[in-house]
Amino acid sequence: MLSSIPAILISVIVLSIIVIIHEFGHFIVAKRSGILVEEFAVGMGPVLFSRQMGETVYSLRAFPIGGFCRMLGEEDTEKTSERSFGSKGVWARIAVIAAGPFMNFVLAMVLIICIVSTTIVVKPEVVELSAGYPAEAAGMQPGDVIKKINEKNVYIYDDVQMIMAENTGEPVKVEVLRNGRTMEFTITPKLDENGSGRYLMGFTPLIKSGMFLQEENRNGYEKAGLWDTITYSFDTMVFYVRYTAMGLAKVFTFHASKEEISGPIGIFQIVGDSYEAGIEHSIGAAVQNILYIGAVLSANLGVLNLFPIPAMDGGRLVFLFLEAIRRKPVNPEMEGRVHFAGFVFLMAFMVFIMYNDITKIFIG
Repeated sequence: MLSSIPAILISVIVLSIIVIIHEFGHFIVAKRSGILVEEFAVGMGPVLFSRQMGETVYSLRAFPIGGFCRMLGEEDTEKTSERSFGSKGVWARIAVIAAGPFMNFVLAMVLIICIVSTTIVVKPEVVELSAGYPAEAAGMQPGDVIKKINEKNVYIYDDVQMIMAENTGEPVKVEVLRNGRTMEFTITPKLDENGSGRYLMGFTPLIKSGMFLQEENRNGYEKAGLWDTITYSFDTMVFYVRYTAMGLAKVFTFHASKEEISGPIGIFQIVGDSYEAGIEHSIGAAVQNILYIGAVLSANLGVLNLFPIPAMDGGRLVFLFLEAIRRKPVNPEMEGRVHFAGFVFLMAFMVFIMYNDITKIFIG
């Protein structure tokens, strides 16, 4: 349960920033394309506050679960005005719609860089082998860089951990790079002797300290450079995006359990819990936790909006790409009906998710 006003406020702030960044992507590209933006809204539902600035109304609405950037002619493809959304070329409209998810990925990348710069970089390179574990028995050596496990590409150590968690102890084929040569090993992970419940190959990965960590906090690790930080942050964002897409695919194909699904209420719970868990140690730890959750949520929103779901950015992009291929628009009435059906489905799905969130909180 959210147990403090600061946790609730931080949850609202985090979600609002993610929404603002998303809508700002649509807003700025629309403006650059000469489209009239009629309203830029944060939140949904009744208007709490609004102000006209130039040609755009900026509003704050009651429910912090989304937002929108309303453009002239966006819904009815009005072309009577040269400043309407529908009057612009198809590639300009594609750019406007895609800009929202793109900005979420930019925000996720920036937050991850902040985290990595002040924590550690963990790479899938063998520094030391654990005695009695299968990596040593198979012939892996310090300096080996893991490139693939079961034909899945490995970029960061999180990839290794995720694949091991999914594998549950079955033999895996590990491809490593050693002195410029590619080598393969078949390894059967072993249950952690320390009782963590994880299956391990048995090696210590390469760890570097964040480039902004003070000397006394580096624990003897080499400092990561700027390039290490940027590439590791990008690979981490791709990791979030990849597993978010896989998770959403499970949700929309009805293969996810209710414990794996969270909506706005569940997200508030996660953000609040992360803040409170961090603040028990220090303000810095709380900030790190919030940055991490913010990065994951921003990547989630970017991926969700690119799914080809009617009424969302991805669904609209499908119709725009069809228009680009056919060189003529899809029938506006048919497209409108499809988006309306998608909107009804999303609203029903949102009700289900909110009910699921409430039962998880109050019933368990």
